Amino acid sequence: MEYVVIETGGKQYRAKPGDVIEIDRVEGSNGSLSFKRVLLYVADGDVKIGKPYVSGITVEGKILEQARGKKIRVARFTAKSRHRRVIGFRPSLTRVQIGKISSQSKVK
Repeated sequence: MEYVVIETGGKQYRAKPGDVIEIDRVEGSNGSLSFKRVLLYVADGDVKIGKPYVSGITVEGKILEQARGKKIRVARFTAKSRHRRVIGFRPSLTRVQIGKISSQSKVK
């Protein structure tokens, strides 16, 4: 089984070919996308850990859609003063299908 851990938008995602992941919004529409910040590469028991990134590995992806996530409600409350405030946050997301994991050269 081959999979990688990639970093994008300050977050880390575990992905393998064929997976569909939701990441923070990336500019572009229904095009290709490549991830070069690979933190971990595993293929058939062979493990490569980056310091901080694994060199020579790129992950190709395809943008499926730009979407909005589920709304998150945050409530603030101050005791004994009848003060309540509710605010919301709805993230902008990009849905990406992971294509192939390719190595440019032999991974060190």
